[in-house]
Order: sequence, then structure tokens, then C-alpha cells
Amino acid sequence: MSVRWGVAGTGGICQQFGEAVALTDGGSVVAVGSRSQEGADAYGDRFGVARRHASYQELAADPDIDVVYVGTPHSRHEADALMFLEAGKHVLCEKPMSLSEAQTRRMADVARSRGLFLMEAIWSRFLPSYRVLADLLAEGRIGAVRQVEASFGFAMPVMPEHRLFDRALGGGATLDLGIYPLQLCSMVLGPPDAVRAVGHVGSTEVDEQVAAVLHHPGGAVGVVQAAITSNLRCDARIVGDVGVIELPAFMHCPDHLLVTVAGATERIDTPWEGEGLRFEVEEVHRCLTAGLTESPTVPLDESIRLAATMDEILRQVGVSHG
Repeated sequence: MSVRWGVAGTGGICQQFGEAVALTDGGSVVAVGSRSQEGADAYGDRFGVARRHASYQELAADPDIDVVYVGTPHSRHEADALMFLEAGKHVLCEKPMSLSEAQTRRMADVARSRGLFLMEAIWSRFLPSYRVLADLLAEGRIGAVRQVEASFGFAMPVMPEHRLFDRALGGGATLDLGIYPLQLCSMVLGPPDAVRAVGHVGSTEVDEQVAAVLHHPGGAVGVVQAAITSNLRCDARIVGDVGVIELPAFMHCPDHLLVTVAGATERIDTPWEGEGLRFEVEEVHRCLTAGLTESPTVPLDESIRLAATMDEILRQVGVSHG
């Protein structure tokens, strides 16, 4: 099966996505949509894409596309994904899936009702390091997991015009960066049954710093931090009752893991070549070829639960995206 991709957007993440698809077998970018013809043409020139649409609506109407990658700003994810789904296209939507649990539920409902594939592009889950991590946890290498600690954050000057500081575009630390520590907690511990969060909301009304403690059924705890105005460690530790797994910086895309059991530490190298988004592209190809409408690795119910957790964190911090 040859998968024909359309790309909605031409920003940095869409550039990376174009590089990723070129590294895979069985798929190619055949069309691009932008808010301007100039943007579509520039993307088309770089990646050899012949069909260049000056609007996302034109991309949705293109009859020769199987699946669309939505790489538009967070605030557009719901509307854009729904437009492509309603046009009969499968969708890979960049994380976060949307601005809220309600939006993510609507997206999932439409995809399911139409029998179409939809997945949140949590690329970390498909990297070699995370595949090894899943295997280590499944085999019980560190015993029963008691705690997950993870952070992701960097210091930027406050720039109201930048998307990270623009509330209207879904800016802030939680949605853009916090999802990485949160998805790790979810992957390891499942959904939390209680959330306690604190943070700082800056002058542009987005969460610049946030810290949250998640309680999970059975007593396990997740501790997560995210920031766009502070340099955090950007690493993670998974603590079991007989050992520890460490994900070094950057925890969302490490090239090795450290496993410590009984005082002995083993380094497991997990390198890859080329653009790391290629692995999520390969997952979409695999799912479509197998006739799946959801990825077992990032199912829609998990995206809904992640959105609900972020809703609660933002509510407690004092930010609402509607």
C-alpha cells in the first residue's frame, strides 16, 4: 500500500515532517496546504510536492490524498482535523490533539463515526528508546513502578508575539511542553485519579511555569514540571520497587536509557538516524495497511485522558482555553 500524504501547514514542524516522510517506505507527500500560495510553493519546491494549495479548504477537497498531517497552531487543531475528517481523510494531528478534553472528544467521535484513522502525533512513543522502555516495563525489569518524575522546560524571554506566549494560539507550558512528561506518566502508570497543580501565569495570560503531582490508582505518583521561562532538567526517572530507569535529557527523545538494579547500572543505547518523526509516520502506514482506525500505542481514549489531565492542571493554575 502506498500512502499519499497531505500536509496542512508549512512551519517548522511541517518541515521536519516532510523530511521524515522522505525517509520512510510506502509513503510520500503529494500535496501541501498553506494560508498563502507563496507558503505552499516554498514547501512544494523544497520537498518536490506538485499539488500546492493556497488554503486548507483546498487541501481538504483534494481527491488524491489518503491522510493529512495537521501541523497548524494548537488553536486550529480541532477545526482543521474535523474539516479533513469530514472530507473523508485520515488524520495525524500534531500534539496536543486540541485545546481541551471536549474538543478532543469531538474529534474522536467524528473519526469513529466515519470509520477513519485519527492519531495524536506523540512521536516519542515510537522512538527506539520508548520502544525499549515499554519492553523493560513489560518484563518487570524494575519491579512495580512507584513513581515517575519528569520535566521539560527552557527559558525564553517573554515575547507576546511568539506562539508560546499567545493565549489565542494555545500557548503556555502545559499544552506545548507539559504533554511530554504527562504522556510518560500515562504510558507507565495509566490515567491519574487525582491531580494537584500550581503554576505561574504571566502577563500574556499563559502558564509560564507549572508543576503537578498526579496520584494513580494503586498508590503510584507522577511528578511533572513544565516551563517556557525556566531551564529545567528535561529528564525523567521511573522508580520501581527493585530498580530505576532514567531517561536523560531530552526525556522526550533520548538516545539511551540507564537502568539501575541492585546497585548496578546498565546503559542501553537507542540511537537512530535521520528525522525522528519518521517512526510515527511508519506507525500510521502500518495502521492504515492493517485497516486500523486507531493506533494501539496512542489510542484515542488516551488522548482524551491526556487532554482531561491538562484541562485540570490549567484549571487549577488559572488558565482556560475555552
